[in-house]
Amino acid sequence: MNLILTFRLLGGLLLFLAVALLLPLPFSYYYADGAWSAFVFAAFVCGGVGAALFYSCRSSKEMSLREGFAIVTLGWSTFALFGALPYLFSGAISAPLDAVFETMSGFTTTGATILTDIEIVPESLLFWRALTQWLGGMGFIVLSLAILPLMGVGGMQLFKAEMPGPTADRLKPRIQDTAKLLWGIYVMLTGVLIILLMFGGMNFFDALCHAFATLATGGFSPRNTSVGAYNSAYIDWVISLFMFLAAINFSLYYLALRGRLRDFYRNEELRIYLALVVGLILLVMWSNHGAVYTSIVDNLRFSVFQVTSIISTTGFGTADYGQWPAASQLLLFFAMVVGGCAGSTAGGIKVARLLLLFKHAQVQIYRLIHPRAIRLVKLGTKPVDRDVMHSILGFFAVWMGVFFIATLLMAAAGLDMLSAAGSVVATLGVVGPGFGSVGPVENYAYIVPFGKTVLILCMLLGRLELFTVLVLFVPSLWHK
Repeated sequence: MNLILTFRLLGGLLLFLAVALLLPLPFSYYYADGAWSAFVFAAFVCGGVGAALFYSCRSSKEMSLREGFAIVTLGWSTFALFGALPYLFSGAISAPLDAVFETMSGFTTTGATILTDIEIVPESLLFWRALTQWLGGMGFIVLSLAILPLMGVGGMQLFKAEMPGPTADRLKPRIQDTAKLLWGIYVMLTGVLIILLMFGGMNFFDALCHAFATLATGGFSPRNTSVGAYNSAYIDWVISLFMFLAAINFSLYYLALRGRLRDFYRNEELRIYLALVVGLILLVMWSNHGAVYTSIVDNLRFSVFQVTSIISTTGFGTADYGQWPAASQLLLFFAMVVGGCAGSTAGGIKVARLLLLFKHAQVQIYRLIHPRAIRLVKLGTKPVDRDVMHSILGFFAVWMGVFFIATLLMAAAGLDMLSAAGSVVATLGVVGPGFGSVGPVENYAYIVPFGKTVLILCMLLGRLELFTVLVLFVPSLWHK
């Protein structure tokens, strides 16, 4: 492990974060919320530390995969620490752990919050809260790859370590071109959503914050009752559509823009994802009919929104699904675990992984009947490499282990089992709202510091998909 190179790259990322910390200043000036000094001081501290690391740590060596894993995990952790400074300096959040919780929830696009009254928070801090999700959605590291030349060497190591899903698709020969392409699609969809939300009656600030959170599948809203505050069927349907789109592999949009629509529609993971969404909506509607909604129109509207919100791991709310029938809640719990497609901003285990696990089980059962048969696991028409399959099996086993251990720890922190399991699946799946006492109308403010620390770690593990973080605890990583 080349620590000098690692700290140099970390310093470069902190310099970028220092610039990002200045972006809320126009909102602070426009709304006269008095929080401008908190961002200036935070940017000064962040930039000072970043400059010290960047200019004092010089290395001519190229970055390997080891440094890639380290810089991604340390980068996300450092973003949460320095990104929490505006909350602390402004006094909006007084406890350091709470501020880190809120910021980690933002950068990991989880959407879990400790704020009990969001609407009294200064507008510039609400914008920063939404911005952390938007930057974390496509990936702060990928953004840096796109615009910082210092990341050009060895950039694919960072890209592989950060991008969600079983594999990282390189769409262009150069990693910087890939990063720019992904961010271009991301920005375009965000801009379209802002316009559509303003057309539906949202003011620019609310539309901006909701668009940032929607495309990042984050779920932070500037309103206490989330999207439900607008009580607008138009807004519900528009956000539902874009939550669905944000959970699709972004490389497919590149294919569509290049005119390769056949490849887009034939993507097996996309078709399974669509079938899951439609199936879950129909089942939830069937469970809710009569017990919650008597109107088919209302049942369709709220079921579509909540299913899309949960399976995309966005976490917006228009209804208290904690009051829905047990069958509906169980279906939403399943959606939290599944998540969206690989290569999207969504969390969860991912549709591709679960699809390949199912196919692997089919092959094993077939081989029991035909021991000499040669049958490959395929995703679409392409055989899946054995190493990828082993990685998926390992991921699933580790995910279940982390879920079980974290649930026990949350129960030890004083939560009942439903709330403990709900809080873990909501943070490990980067969804935000869970079940029980951390449901859609509750928050995480009441949880004791030990429990918040566990959930912060779950958010980091969930966003970076376990192995990127856990590999740092392997001693051989740190030795040549």
